[in-house]
Amino acid sequence: MVPTGTEETICRLVREYSDMLLRLACTRLPSVSDAEDAVQEVFLRLLTAPVSFRDAGHEKAWLIRATLHRASDIRRRRDRGNLPLEEAAQQAAPEPEPGLLQAVQSLPEKYGAVIHLYYYEGYSIKEIGTLLGLPAATVGTRLARGRDRLRELLKEEIE
Repeated sequence: MVPTGTEETICRLVREYSDMLLRLACTRLPSVSDAEDAVQEVFLRLLTAPVSFRDAGHEKAWLIRATLHRASDIRRRRDRGNLPLEEAAQQAAPEPEPGLLQAVQSLPEKYGAVIHLYYYEGYSIKEIGTLLGLPAATVGTRLARGRDRLRELLKEEIE
């Protein structure tokens, strides 16, 4: 078991995973500042409610899942318009986004997450299955369906 909560452990986790988690959150959220908030809240959660990890793989999987969940929470709150006053005041015009990233962000989370992990982070289907707690066949199906939806979105954008 690898305990968290110590300053040294949290610093190591931030160094090792913050860039990857930020990229992942950026695929689910409309702005970089929202993505940064999601990642920051995941690390804050580790500080306030330490988690014990079995090994480095479990540690990484937990961070990825926690980031995806937090990004979904933020996105849902924004979509409903239920923003705390501070967040509503900070919400500015959307940041410009490249077409492909915008298309990936518009996919349902179950497709966008596997596409990001496969193409942007370089994980294999089996590794993604382990990280997300899904069978490899499910990951492969989501990847294929996500590609199809992405193809349709980009095709519509060109036309």
